[in-house]
Amino acid sequence: MATELAPHLVQRAPTLARWLGQGKARITPSLAAETWCLPAEHWLLQARGFQALETEHLSAGLGPLRGQAHDDDPVWLAELIHMAPSRDGAALLPADTLAITDEQSRALLLSAQAELEDSGLQLDYLRPDVWRVRWPQPVRIPCASPALVAVSSVNDWWPQQTEARPWRRLVNSLQMAWFEHPINQARQQQGLAPVNSLWLYGGARASQLSRPLPDGLLIDERLQPLAAAQRWGEWLDALAALDAQCLAPRAQEPAPVLVLTSRERYVEVTVRSGWFARWHTQDWRRWWCSR
Repeated sequence: MATELAPHLVQRAPTLARWLGQGKARITPSLAAETWCLPAEHWLLQARGFQALETEHLSAGLGPLRGQAHDDDPVWLAELIHMAPSRDGAALLPADTLAITDEQSRALLLSAQAELEDSGLQLDYLRPDVWRVRWPQPVRIPCASPALVAVSSVNDWWPQQTEARPWRRLVNSLQMAWFEHPINQARQQQGLAPVNSLWLYGGARASQLSRPLPDGLLIDERLQPLAAAQRWGEWLDALAALDAQCLAPRAQEPAPVLVLTSRERYVEVTVRSGWFARWHTQDWRRWWCSR
């Protein structure tokens, strides 16, 4: 939430600006060094009532949050990614930028079976973008969200623990096996980045999530990649479209609760209705512009 954008909100997103003025804000710090995930993921885990163990970072809850587990075993996930050299060592492109098809994912999983034989690990297909990882024994490996790694550096989050050694060996083997895989050759001919690695995350159990997400929850992520790239002109255009398409049609409905995220916090805004809210507006720019 860039400070310089606040003056433009009233003009470009009038419904949002009015709701912010009628709302009461609650600010929650969300530091990557503590949570190992993005503020938006932090809020989702809080909304699900996730309780991390003393040995876990908050990011561990992303396993059961996204893994759709029907058991109460630790839910470890492997996201299919593209890893590339960068000035800081290595950069990660997450699955939601790669357009991986069901056919491609299953073909890569089939080719991984030979590499799994000596690792003791098992990979189960969940969706084109993610597989479940099963370990032969319980492990405790701190792992960052792939979405967080994508906006920072692989080197900052690569698991170095002894317990992660089988995973590191497996990933190295898969990177070599997939380098000239027909799936990746076809992707490159189509102008798509190859799927050349996996990112491990999760590790918590489904029983650590105590409640469902709120009814009527609507998540719109169109602003996030533009903010991460600091493309603020496009961000304002996207915000105007979001206001017109999603917020304005709901202006006459019961007052909503808004959740806004930035790099190191999320803000929950409870919009108040009635004459008091209309006449006693809040200066939302104070918390919008605060660091």
